[in-house]
Amino acid sequence: MGKLTVRALRAVLVVVLAGTVFVQAGMVWALVSGNDPEDGSLPLTALRVITILGMVSVQVALVCVWRLVAMVRRGTVFSHAAFRYVDGVIGAIVAAALVWFTVTAVNAPGQRDDPGVTVIMGGIGLAILGVALIVLVLRMLLVQAVARDVEAAQMQAELNEVI
Repeated sequence: MGKLTVRALRAVLVVVLAGTVFVQAGMVWALVSGNDPEDGSLPLTALRVITILGMVSVQVALVCVWRLVAMVRRGTVFSHAAFRYVDGVIGAIVAAALVWFTVTAVNAPGQRDDPGVTVIMGGIGLAILGVALIVLVLRMLLVQAVARDVEAAQMQAELNEVI
């Protein structure tokens, strides 16, 4: 992975992390300041709390990707240490899907005249879970790569003994 690619990805990660913190701060401020024009009515308050939690899942994924990029840069991504971060990304995506399903459930009563919106939102939640499954498949590929790397290292050690 080139230096330019790493720098560009890290810049994107920093901007997205700053954006999520900004959104969280705004939601927390609206909840605790007492200046809420809705006066704590549902579903707006619930949606603000859900947004704060959703941003946490995004932040966890960002930190895990940052760590994985660092491992790629050092050439240590094909190790057992990488699994922790890949599992963190999978968990964050599943959490984001659960948050989305919660948003769908909170929003559903207001969609009685047009239930298609709720169905579409449910489909988006399934798509988010699909992304988690894709990352799980990529994790399985990483498992195979780590196993092959270990096997190659053992063969190299045996070859070095013979020589």
